[in-house]
Amino acid sequence: MTIVTVFNQKGGVGKTTTALNLAAALARRGCRPYGIDLDPQAHLSAIAGITANSGDDTILSLFQRNRPLQELVQTSATSGLGLIPAHMELSKVDTLFGKGYNIVNMLNATLRAEKFHDPNTPVLIDCCPLIGVLSLNAIFACDSLIVPVSADHLSAKGAMQIEKTLRALEPVLKRRVNRRYLLTRFDGRRGMAWEVLKVLEEKFGADVCRTRIAENVSLAESPAHNKTIFEHAPNSRGAQDYETLLDELLADGFIQQPDSARDERQDIVD
Repeated sequence: MTIVTVFNQKGGVGKTTTALNLAAALARRGCRPYGIDLDPQAHLSAIAGITANSGDDTILSLFQRNRPLQELVQTSATSGLGLIPAHMELSKVDTLFGKGYNIVNMLNATLRAEKFHDPNTPVLIDCCPLIGVLSLNAIFACDSLIVPVSADHLSAKGAMQIEKTLRALEPVLKRRVNRRYLLTRFDGRRGMAWEVLKVLEEKFGADVCRTRIAENVSLAESPAHNKTIFEHAPNSRGAQDYETLLDELLADGFIQQPDSARDERQDIVD
């Protein structure tokens, strides 16, 4: 399977937007990706129209009682995305379970052991914007990491901190985390946007996505309608950008697409 984590220690950079719309773009190609919401704010779950009354039917159950992941998958009535939702009680995971190796590796170990879906089906994990048990679980589990970076200097500084974090983790992981830095909220009319792009390219080189996600009203509006960008505004610049991003990630082998889904296009299930 390809497990892609979307993470940034800074909020408001398009993390959930990227996880949601990459999954939706994959679904349009004939894949049926799964999403895992590891953010106690549960924004990805809310956009998908999935609200859990308690933590028992959410990813929290994995940590509390090792509940099988397959039992936790719910289907979005709007997008058809299979999603393991989050709950606000996830915020207590660090306090309840500490940060030992077994707990931060729990999602990774479970995903590999359960094989709870077609091994060619991508999994996209949305994270909370801080380093802790939840985000470490997502990093330990992932094959690839996308770091959305909004086109401002504070976000660029945050990306550099993430790079330090990843380098510190790699001796424990015993591998280099395959990552891409994705520039979001890009407005080519602003000099600062180009300055941030230059900083990222100088610092991270080929790890910077060639695709940039433009500032787009439709992308900002779609969560309020509980829709992906392809449902809300399929002809918008935002939809085009996420299609282009997926093309880039597939071409680079960053995301693996099943043979049966290649060259196949279809609408997301209503």
